[in-house]
Amino acid sequence: MVTGIHTGRQATAAPVSPYAIELRGVSKAFGPVQANKDISIRVRRGTIHGIIGENGAGKSTLMSILYGFYKADAGEILIGGQPTAIPDSQAAIRAGIGMVFQHFKLVPNFTVLENIILGVEEGRLLRPSLSKARGALKQLAADYELDVDPDAVVEELSVGHQQRVEILKALYRQADILILDEPTGVLTPAEADHLFRILRGLRDQGKTVILITHKLREIMEITDEVSVMRRGTMVATVDTATTSPEHLAELMVGRKVLLRVDKVPATPGKPVLEVENLCVTDASGVQRLKNVSLQVRAGEILGIAGVAGNGQTELLQVLGGTQRATGTLRLNGADLPLSGSACNGQARRAAGVAHVPEDRHEEGLILDFTAWENVAFGYHHAPEYQKNALMMDNDALRRDTEAKIARFDVRPANCWLPAKSFSGGNQQKIVVAREIERNPDLLLVGQPTRGVDIGAIEFIHQQIVALRDAGKAVLLVSVELDEILGLSDRVIVMFDGRIMGERVAADTNERELGLMMAGMGGTP
Repeated sequence: MVTGIHTGRQATAAPVSPYAIELRGVSKAFGPVQANKDISIRVRRGTIHGIIGENGAGKSTLMSILYGFYKADAGEILIGGQPTAIPDSQAAIRAGIGMVFQHFKLVPNFTVLENIILGVEEGRLLRPSLSKARGALKQLAADYELDVDPDAVVEELSVGHQQRVEILKALYRQADILILDEPTGVLTPAEADHLFRILRGLRDQGKTVILITHKLREIMEITDEVSVMRRGTMVATVDTATTSPEHLAELMVGRKVLLRVDKVPATPGKPVLEVENLCVTDASGVQRLKNVSLQVRAGEILGIAGVAGNGQTELLQVLGGTQRATGTLRLNGADLPLSGSACNGQARRAAGVAHVPEDRHEEGLILDFTAWENVAFGYHHAPEYQKNALMMDNDALRRDTEAKIARFDVRPANCWLPAKSFSGGNQQKIVVAREIERNPDLLLVGQPTRGVDIGAIEFIHQQIVALRDAGKAVLLVSVELDEILGLSDRVIVMFDGRIMGERVAADTNERELGLMMAGMGGTP
């Protein structure tokens, strides 16, 4: 094991408490919103403890209190049995707590090594700190399967390797308790499997891991115990081995939840979307789409499966009008431009295309704008939002947003809040409501339930299926194979910008799709 790493903590006698963390009566409010209410939880040392709950249940707020980002209004924190004040993140680090956030806190143009020592440099000269860290990282990589090039620039690393850097940062500061917030939300299945091996290794070395996630499969696979939160309160803590996904889902939502997609067989009609020989070359001269041809018919969902980075993003961008391409694109038999000024998102929407983008933060929302302003984006010229030729009817738009918030159960139910004040799942509901309720002929939907809790997943899936059953065409992109298989009527697999093959969803499985996603099997 690694020794001599800078932490700023004094050596103390080994604590006698069997619990790494105890929270007693913790409460936190943000104005009128009670995010945490009288929460008590105990996390046993040397275990992987899951915390689940719907978006907005208060999971991240609770962990932010533990990490010193927020100060609780009431309650007590005990670390190793000792009452501990954690006024800021530096105090949390001194107490042996590390946190890996859903959105990484790395400097993109720094090397791995520079990111690791940032904030814990020893002295005015960096060279001794870098040299010391290099040796420590080598040992940490060997101990925990955290191999990463210390001289690599972070922005050139895959998302999975960037996450390893965040874990290394915490371990370098000698964290005994590691909190991970939705750690697999941006990982491929293979990267998620590797992360789970790392977490088991950490546990076996005596570390305590707290895993915040909404994915019940992950909870059942990796955790020893799981605590369930609902609307700011702690409703149960159970041994993972004695529970089931169905029971956990019911605890989370307060009602029985259907964990499979409930839909009748599709009855496809005429082609709505026709794509022929679509090609995209990026600014670096790399061909991202290579003669892609496909068809989506009315009343069906076509799923696009593949590891992220194999052309799915570019396909959605081309169809949505934000990426130039060559080839042929037709909607309801009419040609749509693939280049020039007429190729834009506004023109696509006018033609009957709605688009739920893969990245809600970058493409779907303006986080500093209110919910009602975000609902207007792309549709601000709609007749129902116009007061006259010069002015929008903001009152009409707010009434419409309030109705969407009620129908889609967006929490908090306040159209005046900025988008950044909503949890990730509720942000996604805002985007989905905006696009689906325009009654499009074609819905493009990318990663529809990324970072979304089980109750919201069920609801979003129902809305997508309802659109299909209304005779609309849906093109779905998702890295979640169970989502692809559950929602889709047909599945196309993409690899390296090409279509590897097509399958009827009911006649295939994750293994066959996984092989095609890796470039094996399938049909050209």
